[in-house]
Parts: sequence; C-alpha cells; structure tokens
Amino acid sequence: MLLRAAILTVSRAQQRFRPMLSRVLSGAVLGIDAYLVRVEADVSSGLPTFATVGLPQGAVKESEKRVIAAVRNSGFDVPPRRIVINLAPADVRKEGSAFDLPIAIGILASTGQLPERDFGGYVLLGELGLDGVLRPVRGALSIAVAARDHGLRGLILPAENVPEAAIVSGVEVRGARSLRQVAQFFNGADEIPPAAPTRRSDADPQHPSSLDLADVRGQEHAKRALEVAAAGAHNILLVGPPGSGKTMLARRIPGILPSLAPEEALESTKIHSVAGLLPGNVPLLSTPPFRAPHHTISDAGLIGGGSHPRPGEVSLAHNGVLFLDELPEFRRNVLEAMRQPLEDGEVTIARAGSTLSYPARFMLIGAMNPCPCGYFGDSGGGCRCPPTLVQRYMSRISGPLLDRIDIHLEVPAVSRQALTRGPPGAEASGHVRARVVAARERQRQRFTSCRSVHANAQMGAAEVRTFCTVDRTARALLQAAVSRLGLSARAYYRVIKLARTIADLEDSEQIATAHVAEAVQYRSLDRMRRSC
Repeated sequence: MLLRAAILTVSRAQQRFRPMLSRVLSGAVLGIDAYLVRVEADVSSGLPTFATVGLPQGAVKESEKRVIAAVRNSGFDVPPRRIVINLAPADVRKEGSAFDLPIAIGILASTGQLPERDFGGYVLLGELGLDGVLRPVRGALSIAVAARDHGLRGLILPAENVPEAAIVSGVEVRGARSLRQVAQFFNGADEIPPAAPTRRSDADPQHPSSLDLADVRGQEHAKRALEVAAAGAHNILLVGPPGSGKTMLARRIPGILPSLAPEEALESTKIHSVAGLLPGNVPLLSTPPFRAPHHTISDAGLIGGGSHPRPGEVSLAHNGVLFLDELPEFRRNVLEAMRQPLEDGEVTIARAGSTLSYPARFMLIGAMNPCPCGYFGDSGGGCRCPPTLVQRYMSRISGPLLDRIDIHLEVPAVSRQALTRGPPGAEASGHVRARVVAARERQRQRFTSCRSVHANAQMGAAEVRTFCTVDRTARALLQAAVSRLGLSARAYYRVIKLARTIADLEDSEQIATAHVAEAVQYRSLDRMRRSC
C-alpha cells in the first residue's frame, strides 16, 4: 500500500509538471571570428540527470556543477528532473566557459522561473562562479561583431568584458555582475543599462614611449636602418658582438612606428581578445603590439596550434613587431616554421575536426652574435673561434629564412669615445617617427587599390612592377649586385622594395641610383655567404 501511494504521488507530480523547451543565443570563437550558438534547454519528467550534447569539450562538460551551484546560490531552484542541454550547431566542438550563463538562463526559463519570452534578441555569455557571480570570458569582441552582423539587438555579458565589446557600434552591450541580476532583468525587476560606445580616442591613449632612440650613443648607421625598416615594415636582422646595442635598438622600434589604422586596431584587438591577453584597461589596441618570446619557445607557441588551437606569437604580433633575440638559439624547426607566415601573412592550422587561419602579418626583428663567443670580426680581436665553428654557427639561420629578411645589418661595438663623451645629442624618436609616418602615408595613398597591401614590404611581384620604376643606371647597379652577391629572386625583389622605401623617405617618386645603392648595403649576410 505504501509503495502504491508513493507511485501515485510521483505520477500526480509528473502530471502537474509541464515539460518546457527554451532557447537562448550565445556565441563561440573559431579562429579570430565568432559564430552564434543556440543553447536549447529541455527540462522533462524522468530520473534526475543533467546531459550536455553538441560536442562539448573541457570546461563545457564541467558546466553542470557550476551552473547548478550558481542557480541555487542565486536563490533559484533546480528541480530533480531530466535536464538536457543542446548546443547547436551540434557538429562543431564547443570550448570554454562562456556557455555557463546561457545554460543557467535556459534552465530557469524551462522551469518557469523566468517568464516565457523570446531571448533571441540578446546573445548571452559569461562564466559563472559557484556563488552566481559572472566572470570575464575570451573573445567578447569577436562575438559582438557576429551579433551585429546577424542584426541582433545586443549582448549581455560580464561587466569586465563591456569595454572591448562596446567598441562595436550598432549593437547594445549590457554588462552584468551576477546571474541574479540577469534573471531580474528578464523578469523586468531590474535594469541593466546599455554601455556607452567606446571611442577610439579613449580606448588606448597614446603615450610617448619611455624608450627613445636618443638614449643610444653612436650606431648612426643602425638607427638609419631602423628608420628604413619601420618606414616600409621590413624585416631586419641585427648582427654584432655582445654589448653593441642590438637589443637596445630593437626595443626602441615601437616608438618610431605609426599608430594602427582603425581596421588594423580592430583585427589586432580581436586576436588578443581570443587569446585572453587583452589588458582590462585597454579595450582597443591602437599602438603596434611588440612581442619578444624566449628562445626556448616551441613551434606551437610561436606559430600557434595545440590540442585546442590558439594563436601563437606570430599572430599576437600581427600589425606589430616580433623580436627574436639570440636568433640562432631558437630550435631549427621553430625558425623554419616562420617561413610560411613571413611569406603569406597568415597561419593555417589544420586539425581533424576543423581548419583555422590566424592573421600573422608582422615585422620581424632578429638579433644575433656573429659567432659562438660573440666577437668574430670585432676590432678588439677577442675571437678565438675557428672558421668552421663560425660557419656552423651562422648556418643555424637557413638561406631561405635569410632571404625573407630584408635588412641584414652589422652592428659593431660602440667606441670608447662615443660612450664617454657628454650627452648623446642624438635625434629623438619623435622626429624619426614623423618621417616614418609621412612615408607610410605615401604608401597608403599609393596602395589604395590594393586591399591586401599596406606597406612596401607587403608588395608582391605585380605591385613591384607597377610601383617600383627604376632608371637605367640604378637597373645596371641592381644587375651587378645580383651577379656579385648571388642574390636569389626573392632577395632581388626585397632590394627593390627597400629602395622604394628609401625613396619614400625622401619623398621621391622615382627610385634613384643612390636609393638602390643604400638598399644593396643592407644585404651584408649575402656578401658573407658569397665569400664562404
């Protein structure tokens, strides 16, 4: 009799419970772009279970415990029912913790604790703490762009992610602190005001760099080469003994680079947002990024990838500078993996389930010693390395990689007189930057019809033929350089691009003989390889 009464009670409770299905929109990132995810929550009669389907991975599988604890600790109830969460499209892997908030809202709607209404106008994302507090997630900027492109009303996301998402115009961005606040918003008991759009002028204020070229004593030839490299976004390799100032020079390049254009700033910010490296007080990057990984980095860390693909250092340096100090100390396979992004400006990562592409158009700066002890060719005569050891050390940088570096610059040791005399009196970075900005503006106007080309270093063979006209004398000098130095076809075109940049710095539309002669001087390692 007692068993029959218990079964009858459960049966009546199931009859009173109406199974409900709710749908909430969220988003996920694939590469640096985002796509919308429909989170479907079904609460029905049956044994108490919680199942998440739709190829959930890692943190998504663990969301069950976080969501249930957050819902209960926020003052709501999770009935002992059969709960099924579907993440559509179901054939794409879902990663990250951003689905916590939409799953929780879907459960509340399916159990009648939120009014039956259409959540389709908002994209919800956010990680939940066990107390119901919302925590920031990655890729908010990319998801905001996707919401705008799909014509949705807006986003509700953690308050910490509001500044970066508010960069996107045409979509409401509402920042919440907790699950309870979001639930009360949909119940009409609380208001989450939309954030004011983030203006570019307020996003990443320009501050003069504390690293100034005026601090570098001597090395006038190297400073000129840095100016040429910055003006055309050319790759550069600094070769010299320890203490000659290679690292000091390289770290001052960001101070002479122009600010990012609006589309460049948005693209670089999306990469840092996806990687979770966007500073909280900088919603939009407007200064070129500067990345300097250690030589122990792996190929996946430099190029990108891993079991859960993420952008590598070459992508984080997109539209900026990648500085590799002690270049020969990097593993050979790591350096050779850079050849494709240096040529194509992007990285393609293929996995069994998907293929991702990350942009990787960066300015490479390498620094190295000329031999293992570092003093080969130094006027002090301190090197005792045999020629075979020097050649073996230099061969760690392969010929194909050297071909992709526009400027090979020898940086000799600074003389004692240059170090000990009074104030440096050198030209400040601000003056050099003004000339670089003027040269970049000439290039921008020149390449208005070429969407993929923004600087001289990015020109292909067709652009070189169109925009790099060389007079007869300069052409003869080029032919002599090819013959004497044994330049490859790639190196030949890079010399022409360098000459184009030098002409732009002098506001000359025609490439003269002096421009070509200076460009040829920046191929010192070609002369060394030829002599060997």
